[in-house]
Amino acid sequence: MSLRRRVLEYLRSRLADDRLPLRLIFGDGECFDFAAAPSVTITLRSSRLLRMLFRGDFARLGDAYVAGDLAVEGPVEDILHAGIVLAERVGKSSAVKRLSRLGRLVPRRHSRRQDAADVSYHYDVGNDFYRLWLDENLIYSCAYFVNGTEDIDTAQRQKLDHICRKLMLKPGERLLDLGCGWGGLLRLAARHYGVSGVGITLSQPQYAFARQSLAADQLTDKVEIRLMDYRDLNEWEAYDKIVSVGMYEHVGLRNLPLYFATASRLLRPGGAFLQQGIVATDAEGAVKGPAGGEFIDRYVFPGGAVPHLSRTVFELARAGLELADAEDLRPHYARTLLHWTRRLEARREEAIRAAGDKHYRIWLIYLAGMAHAFDRGWLSVAQVLAFKPAANGVVRRPWTRGYQYARPSDPLRAGSVPFAGRLNWDRRDFSAVPSGSLAAADQPSLSLQD
Repeated sequence: MSLRRRVLEYLRSRLADDRLPLRLIFGDGECFDFAAAPSVTITLRSSRLLRMLFRGDFARLGDAYVAGDLAVEGPVEDILHAGIVLAERVGKSSAVKRLSRLGRLVPRRHSRRQDAADVSYHYDVGNDFYRLWLDENLIYSCAYFVNGTEDIDTAQRQKLDHICRKLMLKPGERLLDLGCGWGGLLRLAARHYGVSGVGITLSQPQYAFARQSLAADQLTDKVEIRLMDYRDLNEWEAYDKIVSVGMYEHVGLRNLPLYFATASRLLRPGGAFLQQGIVATDAEGAVKGPAGGEFIDRYVFPGGAVPHLSRTVFELARAGLELADAEDLRPHYARTLLHWTRRLEARREEAIRAAGDKHYRIWLIYLAGMAHAFDRGWLSVAQVLAFKPAANGVVRRPWTRGYQYARPSDPLRAGSVPFAGRLNWDRRDFSAVPSGSLAAADQPSLSLQD
């Protein structure tokens, strides 16, 4: 018996309880099965790849997968299961564990040029590629499920409505979308909530698509899309509401103070800011689970970094905004990513024609891996809602969350949201002042009347 086979049999004995559905095929034609009737086949075209596997060097195995030196066949769920088992069982050494931290690399300098290059790498794969597996509005962020049975188109429409209702958008308001993607949120907000707005993106394909869609929907007089960095927004501009979905992961941890300060500076007193983004579930910002961050940084999201939710809350406060609501959406993103994975897998041939075999393989394993990460609680995603104090320092905000769950696509009716303001200490009942609801402040934002 060869040394290679003895080592593999030892490894199989260690993995017996996991029922690993894996077959390895080597360059000399030899096969080795870890279970009967394996559903996953990995072809190792070089002996060095087996040494990487035994050492738990999954970063270099990822490189080999991208380069085509390591071929993988089988259902993506089974491929993912096999990879996770190997990473968790083989990657137990301290050297491998050190690779699991998302922030293990030297922090990158997020210059305007570098951020634009990173965005171009990810999104400039082409709109045709993303159309194959995203929803009808090309929303590339966590959807919102009511019961988990919805299709991706329904769940994404529910998410857009949920955001608009959280922000209490109403006709005549001005909305800024930081990192607007293909413009789906702004189009819905303009059509159904009567707002005007500005969206910014660093992606040329997104910019072109968003402008074309606005023209087709005859909304160019209400919504403007700009190809620009958030740091270049004019000082004199002001918005009643600001939203940012899935963007702050790209600005860099060192730039978070600037990012939140920019949002606060552009927000009118009394205005609302909604931030949705991925958060680490480890208090120190380390990613739980097996190594994978290096693969994502190199091949999927260059320069990306996510903080713990506590860092988001801290930066909001430092920017002078008052936190009013935080909603964790972890199960929603796990299901969103599973939808995307299955839709991409079902359109395999078209995806390869649109973006090439390399990009197809990268995105398929990335989406499936991220679905597993959110499902296991290694990562999460959160929506936070904050308000900017009025000129007199008062923050006027809804008493409850009830207004967020009214019928979707039904704009807020005047008088439908009760607001809390500052207590009137001259009255025995200590009633809030001003009393009333949205109708009591006939202003474009939620600011108090002096």
